[in-house]
Amino acid sequence: MISKVIRPGDTIGILGGGQLGRMMAVAAKHMGYRVAVLDPTEDCPCAQVADLHIQGNYDDLEAAEQLSEASDVITYEFENVDLEVARQFEEADKLPQGAFSLEVTQNRAKEKAVAAEAGLPVADYEIIESVDELKEALQSIGFPSVVKTISGGYDGKGQLKFEYEEDVVQAKDFIKDGGRYIIEKWLAFDLEISQVFTRAQDGNIQYFPIGENVHRHQILHETRVPAGISSQVEKKVQEAVSALAEEMNIVGTFAVEMFVKDEDIYINEMAPRPHNSGHYTIEACSVSQFEQHVRAICGLPLLPVHNFPSAVMINVLGKHRDILLGKLEEYYGIHLHDYGKKDSRSTRKMGHLTIIGNNLNEIDEIIAENNIHMW
Repeated sequence: MISKVIRPGDTIGILGGGQLGRMMAVAAKHMGYRVAVLDPTEDCPCAQVADLHIQGNYDDLEAAEQLSEASDVITYEFENVDLEVARQFEEADKLPQGAFSLEVTQNRAKEKAVAAEAGLPVADYEIIESVDELKEALQSIGFPSVVKTISGGYDGKGQLKFEYEEDVVQAKDFIKDGGRYIIEKWLAFDLEISQVFTRAQDGNIQYFPIGENVHRHQILHETRVPAGISSQVEKKVQEAVSALAEEMNIVGTFAVEMFVKDEDIYINEMAPRPHNSGHYTIEACSVSQFEQHVRAICGLPLLPVHNFPSAVMINVLGKHRDILLGKLEEYYGIHLHDYGKKDSRSTRKMGHLTIIGNNLNEIDEIIAENNIHMW
């Protein structure tokens, strides 16, 4: 059921002003919408293209009320925003996504529980609150394994891997009194994939091609499409995310990261918004994950997804950005997105590149010719 249709000329409010908000705003502006953003950082990426920037913290109720008053509908660009503020928007009937998806994806324990309730496979796990409980859990989970904070953490932050029993001594500095953690069995997977999809308010789902994720130093380096999986695995993936979408009543673009081992899949993490691994959709698909998200939250019908045969998205980190921008005229066949961030820390995501082609071998040749693998 569609609560209301948001039409061009109306204002979309975005909670969070990073690169995802920026790309949402660009898609929204293309469709004729006005954009307001709430973010604490002056001249943040989204503010550079928005009509209105409300500068305030994500838990600032006064700033949130300003965003609500200025907006006809509200969305968020990442999940680590204040849950109470999101509930405030939901009560005002301005958050079609609802707050439940945020509540689940902000908490790894709830994320696992919801996946299990939907009948989806996850790695063996237990919730712990102390080093003693960790040692007890390891008796059944075994090695290798990984312990993670229940909330927060991204790009490999907030987690600790144990290869052998003697590694457990490191947990003394990681596990803090009063904290809650999740200990998971480490899966020896063949590859990691992402299924990005969009679900409309009427329940219609449109899937983007499944991407294969390649990490370097626990940060996503590139997403390759199509993923190297069988049609049977692809079917399992789409059945899994469809079940999850129904369980959580998802609205908008959503991403599920999974591990693939042989022909089996395991749910790893979820993101209740457009995702880094879906950036290739801007050039490689007939509709991007961002435009599809705007259509969903505004009560518009989703577009069918058509795509080029192959694509590769490569993240540009701070340590790469000067190299890239200094030689921009030497790169051929490559789409550049720069996020407009001023603080160029070494491992901060500053932009991305997308290369599209007839097959992955052709794209890899373009990457090699441009010396991008030297990064």
